[in-house]
Amino acid sequence: MNERIYEKVFIGGEWVVPKGDQVLKSIDPSTEYVWAEIALPGKAEVDMAVAAARAALRGSWSKFSATRRGELLAKLANLIRRDAAVLAELESRDNGKPLRDTRGEIDRAADWITFFAGAADKINGEQIPYRPDALAYTRREPIGVVAAILPWNSPISMYAWKLGPALAAGNAIIIKPAEQTSVTAMEIAKLIEEAGFPEGVVSVLPGYGAEVGAALAAHPDVNKIAFTGEHSTAQQIMRAAAGNLKRCTFECGGKSPHIIFEDADLERALQVAMHSAFRSTGQSCSLGSRLFVQRPIYERFQDQIAALAGKIRVGAPLDPATHIGPHTSAEQLAKTMKFIALGQEEGARLIAGGGRPLGLDRGYYVQPTVFADVDNRSALAQQEVFGPVLSMIPFDTEEEVLAMANDTQYGLVAGLWTSDVTRAHRIAHQIEAGLVSVNTYRPVHFMLPYGGYKLSGIGRENGLDVINHYTEVKTVVVNLSETPEPSPFDGI
Repeated sequence: MNERIYEKVFIGGEWVVPKGDQVLKSIDPSTEYVWAEIALPGKAEVDMAVAAARAALRGSWSKFSATRRGELLAKLANLIRRDAAVLAELESRDNGKPLRDTRGEIDRAADWITFFAGAADKINGEQIPYRPDALAYTRREPIGVVAAILPWNSPISMYAWKLGPALAAGNAIIIKPAEQTSVTAMEIAKLIEEAGFPEGVVSVLPGYGAEVGAALAAHPDVNKIAFTGEHSTAQQIMRAAAGNLKRCTFECGGKSPHIIFEDADLERALQVAMHSAFRSTGQSCSLGSRLFVQRPIYERFQDQIAALAGKIRVGAPLDPATHIGPHTSAEQLAKTMKFIALGQEEGARLIAGGGRPLGLDRGYYVQPTVFADVDNRSALAQQEVFGPVLSMIPFDTEEEVLAMANDTQYGLVAGLWTSDVTRAHRIAHQIEAGLVSVNTYRPVHFMLPYGGYKLSGIGRENGLDVINHYTEVKTVVVNLSETPEPSPFDGI
């Protein structure tokens, strides 16, 4: 028997029964059993949500002061903190992440929303010294209806990343969670209702990307798409968005270089390299999945990595002893296993993992896997696996590792370890990535802009920079002179 059944979806401030009779079945990835069902909306509900968002922008939401918008966001953040324990358990059941990870993500999501609550009344235009007899200034106005199309790997984090800046800037937003992980989206909708946002400001439409996502991308009354996911999907969205030249921001994954020089603090680098490669069962776009190690320390480092990988506890998400849980879906597990086989076919040397953990007969589990002596041009090193698979690559010189680090279609995150401060800055300036970290890895924070080069995306999340993507700039010029401006038609 299913433990969670959602017969209605949240549209325009109300819980609505979709016109169709289809349901979305959510599978617990640790057991492979369906544990939740959600009513599946279609195009009719997309139209309803967009119309409700438009009405809110014309009506009550437009009359809210920026400070009042911030107060509502702060209330939502506090409601998330209040329900964090329940939300974390639901997320772990739906997504497969260990409970300690989902609890941390929910706490951080509340912090993200709190940050943008404080930013709401600090979104300013500028006065421009255009000429002495005119007042020229800019206004930052809401972009309009935002559709946020989200991934399955970190759902609650992504809700916060999109809701925060969109609502702080005065937009209305439609959340489309991934079909694999929609349960917490329905719970967040309840908290949005409890927080008191006006009708239509937020709607939540679970459903398949090819149906609900595609309808939002093509809808003529949607002004912006904020998408996190695979780059080929972003390309489809961009084509669909061309109809009304929607604004688009994309965060689309990576194949991040993690570089260890021989003069680094090797003990710290080893621990961080492990975490950066295997956290979230490898289901993260910012993994340090290509580990470049300078040759004098390469053999020792690979032995240590292999030994530690074997000690990672793979298990049930609700077990507090678990380090990493199952993949979120059978499809993702199959993809990871395909890449493990491909790595062996390509000649990389398997030094840890590569199979299913012992004693776990059900669930989408795989061992943390390490390949050594990987060719940087191989599919294993170039394509995003989205699983706990680490590629180790030796290098000799700074010039060599820079060339290999940048030799990829992605450019989201990079990390490097060295005690040479000049080298640290020199390499950071030359790596083609949106976030470069030195003697740490991936410090993602609500204050820090986050996004990618190349196929890793367009635009930035987080920080105050993200507000630029959720506002339109309007220039206003007021003539203050009492003297009529000269006209070529004088005398007519």
